[in-house]
Amino acid sequence: FLFIIAIAFITQSFAQQEIPSAQPGVEYGAGVKSIESISVAKLEKELTSEASYSGLIKGKIVEVCIKKGCFMKVEREGSADPIMVRFKDYRFFMTSDIVGKTVLLDGEAKVKETSVEQLKHFAEDAGKSVEEIAMINAPKSDIEITAVGVRIVN
Repeated sequence: FLFIIAIAFITQSFAQQEIPSAQPGVEYGAGVKSIESISVAKLEKELTSEASYSGLIKGKIVEVCIKKGCFMKVEREGSADPIMVRFKDYRFFMTSDIVGKTVLLDGEAKVKETSVEQLKHFAEDAGKSVEEIAMINAPKSDIEITAVGVRIVN
């Protein structure tokens, strides 16, 4: 009986906490220490001359992983192809109601190449159709943000 109680306690302690709803001011991960940020458009310009950018990025979320909130995508101005945002060491996850919200992302952005296998995995997690997933047949080099903290702006 004590063994069962111990297992239940250990399982509960490792279970993911409920993710708070995406309301203005709510923070995820390590949070955000400042409000001075750059736009996604300025980030793209920054990464044409620099290898990486560290700091705050302000953008609108257009997609989130529907399985468990393990990634999200931020809108690009004038492009249907959003920027991938992952969370450092999977320390935190996002709620699905974050889509459409403007956020501050505290982290690092780099241009990275993502393999076909990983692109298909992300598409599956995002709930894409079998046909859409099958169309992925080449790696993609693009900006990827690794966030340590996120704050909902509005």
